[in-house]
Amino acid sequence: MTHGKPTLNPIFAGTFIAEARPRHFIGNMMTHRDSKLISSGNMTWRAIADWARWPADWTVSEVAGVATDSKDRVFVFNRGDHPVAVFDPEGNLLFDWGAGLFVRPHGIWIGPDDSVYCTDDLDHTVHKFTPEGRRLFTLGTSGRPSDTGATSIDYRTIKYSGPPFHFPTNLAVAPGGDLYIADGYGNACIHKFSADGQLQFSWGTPGSGPGQFHVPHGIAIDKQGVVYVADRENNRLQLFSPDGGFLSEWTDVARPCELAFDTAGRVYVAELGYRSGMWPGTSAPAADSTGGRVSIFDPSGKLLARFGGGEHPCEPGDFFAPHDIWLDSKGSFYLSEVVWSANGCKHPATGKYHTLQKFEVVLP
Repeated sequence: MTHGKPTLNPIFAGTFIAEARPRHFIGNMMTHRDSKLISSGNMTWRAIADWARWPADWTVSEVAGVATDSKDRVFVFNRGDHPVAVFDPEGNLLFDWGAGLFVRPHGIWIGPDDSVYCTDDLDHTVHKFTPEGRRLFTLGTSGRPSDTGATSIDYRTIKYSGPPFHFPTNLAVAPGGDLYIADGYGNACIHKFSADGQLQFSWGTPGSGPGQFHVPHGIAIDKQGVVYVADRENNRLQLFSPDGGFLSEWTDVARPCELAFDTAGRVYVAELGYRSGMWPGTSAPAADSTGGRVSIFDPSGKLLARFGGGEHPCEPGDFFAPHDIWLDSKGSFYLSEVVWSANGCKHPATGKYHTLQKFEVVLP
């Protein structure tokens, strides 16, 4: 385990968004609010496509992950010069940290004690921080992937499962404090660690059978301790007991990247779909296959709501490349997108694509 202390950068001055769309002033900040009401099933949200007020002089290529703490402060794990940016619920920047700490931000999770966990897939490490950015420990060895026979980040080159880590993707904290880490692009495992970072056991092998994985990309744990894994390239969620025993699978999803629960136990799933981020040599199942979307299921797996689909990915409430999803204490949720990566490491030639949206719940 390694330790370190980052630089904390509080934001005092007013900032503005440099966009060629209508703007208005809020306090001393110039911004605009592009929003739209979205309804599906018996649920309604206000989708705000430009919720975060980014400083004009920052470089942010995309947002890989998002999570909120007990104060509903929003921790935005982005691929830019300020990798952990912390906003208030209205989108005002509070402070940032993490410059120089990460090779490539991938996943973020905030525990019940407000500890912040970050996965760095290209560095093969997982870090635990205080909310202010003081590093508490690191799991894995920086720059050294485990042996899985993989020759690249393409999961199809994996030959066998290995120990932690080989391009880890995401992490979840169990009700008792244990850590479950999805590993990921270059491995086909879930690793369980104790709260203090001691490896307890792992499970999973490459494949499409029960308990096998093709990119275990997202992970979350419900109040009963059931472990949900977004088995992305197998187009399913797999459900496991706390000791890794296979329970069931849900298949009404399209390349799920991450999931989250609300207080009623409903499952919110961010799905990449088939219109971006496809592996070389692969194609969509059909010409009209869905793009990025959000699906919401009840605890038994029954579909309750679904929206998006990628027909209009620049509009509020639609998506190009969903990557992470998180609910706050009020039932609103945030969804991040990796537009740059999913478009072949370049931004689309036309259109103004969002990389982080807030969906404010609208009560009946």
